[in-house]
Amino acid sequence: MGPHPHGWWIVLHLVLFVFWLGGDLGVFYSSRHVLDPAATPQARATALRIMSGLDLGPKVCLVLFLPSGVTLAALEPHGAELFGVPLFPLWSVLLVWAFALGWLALTVADHRTHGRFPLVRRADWAIRLALVAAIACAAAYTLVAERPFGVETDPRWLGAKLALYALAIAAGLGIRLRLRAFGPAFGTLTATGSTPQVERALRGSVDGCLPFVWTIWASVLAAAVLGVLKPGATW
Repeated sequence: MGPHPHGWWIVLHLVLFVFWLGGDLGVFYSSRHVLDPAATPQARATALRIMSGLDLGPKVCLVLFLPSGVTLAALEPHGAELFGVPLFPLWSVLLVWAFALGWLALTVADHRTHGRFPLVRRADWAIRLALVAAIACAAAYTLVAERPFGVETDPRWLGAKLALYALAIAAGLGIRLRLRAFGPAFGTLTATGSTPQVERALRGSVDGCLPFVWTIWASVLAAAVLGVLKPGATW
């Protein structure tokens, strides 16, 4: 049989799953220390720095998941076409990688500057909204079409995986919305100390993210299962 012809791309895709989920678990654990009212403001600030550092990993994985997935789709002999043209020619794969690297630069810049440059944050936000819409449409078509893009191997598992990716991106936007009150509340904590009002604001902001966090975990895990098992696919 020999080695898989594009095994290293599969390894990359799986590593992104692992670091995405593992990094998110680290962020969640650190957040419990940030919310600990028994800790000093300095200790909580240290926990916040750790949480922020860990959070960059899942953000990178989310972005690179797109071009690595497109690369794998292009390497598979599925015969997908759009308007009679191969769906993933080499130039389109390179274009997706160029787009993803640009998006990654925006994501890292926004993470490191903590939103001090509104144009960067708005551009990243717009990209995510556009991707959620585009990927959700592609997922829906793949799930309902009899022969999506001319593929006859029943790739509905891929449609479900795309839907889960779009859901994970959307959940990340939900987390950003819920965390808007966190920065001002934590600034008050470090400046004037803990009060019941500050603690309620911090806990409400962070714990309000939990449904979105659980959605991301479930989506990432389920997408990994679909990618490995490919249920329903015919060969």
